[in-house]
Amino acid sequence: MIIKHNTFDSFYRSPFGSVAAGENVLLRVSIAGNSNPDSVEVRVWDGDERRFAMRFMGMRNDMRLYEVMLIAHDTPALVWYRFEARENGTTYTLGAPSDSTGCGEGIMGSEEGFQITVYDPAYNTPDWMHTGIMYQIMPDRFYHGRGTDQLLHTKDHLGVTIHKDWCEMPIFRPGEKDIEAATDFFGGNLEGIRQKLPYLAGLGVTVIYLNPIFDAHSNHKYDTADYTRIDPMFGSESTFEKLCRDARKRGIHIILDGVFSHVGDDSLYFNRRGTYGEGVGAYQNPQSPYAPWFTFHHWPDDYESWWGFKTLPNTQEMNESYRNFILDGDDAVVKHWVRCGSSGWRLDVADELPMAFLRDLRQQVKGTNPDAVILGEVWEDASHKITYGELRSYVTGDTLDSVMNYPLREVLINFLLNRKTASESAHILRCLCSNYPKPFLYSLMNLLGSHDRPRILNILACHDGEDLERQDRANVHLSQDEKMIGALREHLMLRFIFSMPGIPCIYYGDEAGLEGCADPYCRRTYPWDNEDQNMLSFYRSMTALRREHRVLQTGEVSFLSPSSDVLGVVRTIQDGHDVFGKPARNITAVTLINRSSHSVSCYLPLSDLPGTAYLLTETGEKYLPQNDGFTIKIHSFRGLTLFSRESLNA
Repeated sequence: MIIKHNTFDSFYRSPFGSVAAGENVLLRVSIAGNSNPDSVEVRVWDGDERRFAMRFMGMRNDMRLYEVMLIAHDTPALVWYRFEARENGTTYTLGAPSDSTGCGEGIMGSEEGFQITVYDPAYNTPDWMHTGIMYQIMPDRFYHGRGTDQLLHTKDHLGVTIHKDWCEMPIFRPGEKDIEAATDFFGGNLEGIRQKLPYLAGLGVTVIYLNPIFDAHSNHKYDTADYTRIDPMFGSESTFEKLCRDARKRGIHIILDGVFSHVGDDSLYFNRRGTYGEGVGAYQNPQSPYAPWFTFHHWPDDYESWWGFKTLPNTQEMNESYRNFILDGDDAVVKHWVRCGSSGWRLDVADELPMAFLRDLRQQVKGTNPDAVILGEVWEDASHKITYGELRSYVTGDTLDSVMNYPLREVLINFLLNRKTASESAHILRCLCSNYPKPFLYSLMNLLGSHDRPRILNILACHDGEDLERQDRANVHLSQDEKMIGALREHLMLRFIFSMPGIPCIYYGDEAGLEGCADPYCRRTYPWDNEDQNMLSFYRSMTALRREHRVLQTGEVSFLSPSSDVLGVVRTIQDGHDVFGKPARNITAVTLINRSSHSVSCYLPLSDLPGTAYLLTETGEKYLPQNDGFTIKIHSFRGLTLFSRESLNA
């Protein structure tokens, strides 16, 4: 028996992708005409199993057609389904591919389920995330503000290193672990960021995401010492408030890094090193008010810590006292800093925080500012993440607004480095768009680089130093040829990301052509007055393209793979409205990137480009249709973004 179902085809499943709770979903299957099944059912489960008989609808293309209308679910949930046909006592199944995406063409004999994400109809995310451009900053490495020299010396008593030369390489000390290897400082601060707001606004930035800024021993600040205090090296609460005010005047939002799954051992709450005096903190005193925040197997040295790093003791997030301090109190941490001017939070290791904690956090933050954002660090498909053996979905509207889009980053790197074909890459992206509700999809943080990975230029130049000992990676320098190929690929990746739903994110210095292997070398200082001007110019052209074309922000999305070496994304606005129902001019935009070392001619059928009389490139080059489609020539290592015109006189 041959059974056919494809979640990407609106004939077989409508509507496409995620649905609001209570919405109807039409499902169809086709069965080879030489079969005559006794029954055809769809098996649905969301914790409970249900079965629905499918109706025979007649013949279509020599196939027997069956359909059923489902009410997906009356509350937000993940719903899974597969098809079962019985003939002469034999049961035939059709389920999803076994790649855990829950979408695509069905596989005969598969027991895996196709996924329907059912989300809260009231789920919405901030408009400024749908239309903005984000910039990630590690404050110590961005810019040292004039008039703030005294802040450089506040940690001298801790035995740290203060760099005298802004352009020096970050220090890695072989043999030292965790926090001990992150105690060199360059002196970047919040006042420096404020003074560089004109540069950021000129780049097109509308959102700044700051790595942690609270008092901590390390340069990266993921070992929080005091959630209520800005690290003195960065400034003060009033410095932060001034930064937020001046940024808002330029149309720029500031979001903070929330690190709530663990604290630093050298913190007010744990005080392993005695910095805060005898008897203060859980390590010093088992009767400390902070002691219930931690799990001691044998006090004081045997305690749970983040991934085994003893410098990062885990918190008990569901402890009432801890939750009151972080979430629920009148001046709780997540509310206080929003009141001070932050526009929300990026949550470190969000998938290690309890779901109840995330739900409460959402309520508290949105109750303080309904337009604030909550982004999570989740590296996989966030609709069905398995954490500690538990299935967790972050996309239904009760926890996160959205996440860091590592899957998109991985897809593009693998495509550009010839590890996956365009067709394989497009399939993964279609699955993400299918599994993510539009409020979530259009708020994704679409990153190229980050503080957790080698610089994107090194990765795309195939020289990221991952095969070297960590201390040897400081000596990695790209050759001119490596820089050239890495830059060409970065241009392609950038163009594609700036054409995708979600908010494109620039990791500070990537636009300036910074190199660097993994931490700490990906955390070098911004090269002021030594930028790669060609790279910076291209970044500016892409931010301008994004800002000028609403279709690239809130148009519908689909994907093309006209050849194995060319990947495309299509954005469309039809019927006078964007995906959120707001009035907008009808237009289609097509972005194509060619990874190969030779020119490729691509055929794009008119059926994929609705309402298009001709296509126009950014430079004014016109393409007219022939034979019901367009033939577009793309040169080697080049990308194009083309826009439709609805009539030949437009």
